[in-house]
Amino acid sequence: MQLKNAIIAHKAGDDLSRRWADRCARELENRGCHVLVGPSGSKDNPYPVFLGSSTSQIDLAVVFGGDGTALAAARQLAPEGIPMLAVNVGGHLGFITEHFEEFKDTERVWDRLLEDRYAIQRRMMLQGRVYEGHHTNMKPASDRFLALNEMCVKPAAADRMITSILEMEIDGEVVDQYQGDGLIVATPTGSTCYTVSANGPIMHDGMEAIAVTPICPLSLSSRPIVLPPGAVVSIWPLADPDLSTKLWMDGVMATSIWPGHRVDVRMADCRAKFIILQENYSYYQTLREKLQWAGARIKYNNNHRH
Repeated sequence: MQLKNAIIAHKAGDDLSRRWADRCARELENRGCHVLVGPSGSKDNPYPVFLGSSTSQIDLAVVFGGDGTALAAARQLAPEGIPMLAVNVGGHLGFITEHFEEFKDTERVWDRLLEDRYAIQRRMMLQGRVYEGHHTNMKPASDRFLALNEMCVKPAAADRMITSILEMEIDGEVVDQYQGDGLIVATPTGSTCYTVSANGPIMHDGMEAIAVTPICPLSLSSRPIVLPPGAVVSIWPLADPDLSTKLWMDGVMATSIWPGHRVDVRMADCRAKFIILQENYSYYQTLREKLQWAGARIKYNNNHRH
């Protein structure tokens, strides 16, 4: 990897991640790298400025924060093919970020990047657009929205809890209607986030697949379903007199939708590129640690392993 141009985003309002961002900027500049630094948060989006200000290819994005900060970076940087080094500084769960212990010797990290001693993990993303009417109408009524974890269709209101009624098509065929809190359309990366909280399936993040999970459906027959990556999931809001239904991307509101609209969700034509520093990275170890899988309360020895 070359280190001629880099961007560094830190979690807005977090002093620790800001200090590490400033330190890394100084170190990279001392190595002759041009660096742009800015905060990332619910009210701060530095990436349009980063991308618009750079006159040449950005070699690296360093992202300090938690999973939310990394998700925001992925939505902005995946279409540009920029590799991200996301570090859990100021975050909480840290499911898709590097452990801080792997990063704190920063000068060694820059050496490893320059010497190509790292791995790149490419993660599938979803894209969603809003259309009007039948699925034969392919003229979009909205921008393209990207998500690394999930697209979600659910209502939002300030004064009461609203039940949504949604119809789902897969590749143009009506599959089911759902009455409940909404629908989650997730990637394998997102299967361990909102989806697993809604009793959806856990999918290995090296897969390409789409999981559709109803949120608290008012029917015992409504179940999650896993689809091939080429499937197109169309969601129609029905019986929405308050016009409260929204499309959400990674927990951030994308746009409002209402009856007569449909949301088409499919695999995106870009992938998020995460730099892996951990030499013995294990997806299953991540599951054990982050989901706190302890197994039975009585521990048994497996002597057959030896």
